[in-house]
Amino acid sequence: MEILIKPVLTEKMTIQGEKLNRYGFIVDRRANKLQIRNAVEQMYNVVVSDVNTMNYLGKAKSRFTKAGLLSGRANNYKKAIITLKGEDKIDFYSNI
Repeated sequence: MEILIKPVLTEKMTIQGEKLNRYGFIVDRRANKLQIRNAVEQMYNVVVSDVNTMNYLGKAKSRFTKAGLLSGRANNYKKAIITLKGEDKIDFYSNI
């Protein structure tokens, strides 16, 4: 099971990363906080002090087409906010 799916790179999370040492990730919905902590520590070689998780329900979406109204739902997902200890940092842009 791949625990970390992708980092959340928004303006809000960038500010929190600089000021509060917090980083966001989209994670597997079945992963618990201990698994998320271990995955981040192994991948980025940092020490995690805190993990907060949120489950999101996918939005209902609809669109008009030639065939009529199509309705569906975006995917459900889980987001984790990771707080790092001390002076640890994660640089998402280093390997571009």
